Amino acid sequence: MLELPHTALIEGNVIRWGKLGNGPPLVAIHGTPFSSQVWRRIIPLLADRRTVYYFDLAGYGASEMRDGQDVSLGVQNRILAALFKEWNLDRPDVLAHDFGGATALRAYYLNGLRYASLTIFDAVALAPWGSPFVQHVRQHEAAFSGMPDYMHRALLKAYLQTAAHNPLSEEALDVYSRPWLGPVGQPAFYRQIAQMDQKYTDEVQGLYGRMDCLVQVLWGEQDAWIPHERGATLAALISDRPLISVPNAGHLVQEDRPEAIVAAVFRQLGAVI
Repeated sequence: MLELPHTALIEGNVIRWGKLGNGPPLVAIHGTPFSSQVWRRIIPLLADRRTVYYFDLAGYGASEMRDGQDVSLGVQNRILAALFKEWNLDRPDVLAHDFGGATALRAYYLNGLRYASLTIFDAVALAPWGSPFVQHVRQHEAAFSGMPDYMHRALLKAYLQTAAHNPLSEEALDVYSRPWLGPVGQPAFYRQIAQMDQKYTDEVQGLYGRMDCLVQVLWGEQDAWIPHERGATLAALISDRPLISVPNAGHLVQEDRPEAIVAAVFRQLGAVI
């Protein structure tokens, strides 16, 4: 497990973060409904070439969860920009997945952050997005937040499995479920779903264009959450390189094919150096 020994107070949110390794900076940004623990098998392999900064998004993982909290995509890019300042980073390499991809793109186009390189995969970036489950929860958040624990655990486990193409291990299910359990975690899980709003990608999608850094876009060929062809469209908009398809992988490539992510980052770093 990755340790997050540091805290930052940003816009009233306590954000937990950590860093590992030596060398130029690389920032890893996770997606939903996960945490920085998606990188637990990846960051240690990158740490001999980069100092890797990782954190839990507001309302996720070990970061603060509370009633009435704004955990939408509308706040996550501002938190990323504030962390860049706290870490004194200028053009780090960035690795981003799912909502982390949306956060990296919003921070680039709206907040003026700049990167040495961007490796982005299975990102929430192009409309339409939001599954029927997400839409249902958005309409009935209170009912889901208050359901009995055993029902919530069963739903959460089933939902997490749909992110992966291959069966998730019990270890992975435990790591990803744990933050969303109990009287604080359960309502926080449905809170972040209820705040999923396409307007946050709509307001930046029209700004997409070739980024002023090396960009590679990867996508799991069996992604059941965001269609594979969406990745090809995104690559054509922000990169001068075609989409890299990852076979035998769903949305959660970190579990299905972690070696593909490590190899892609090493290729990217080789091009940057």
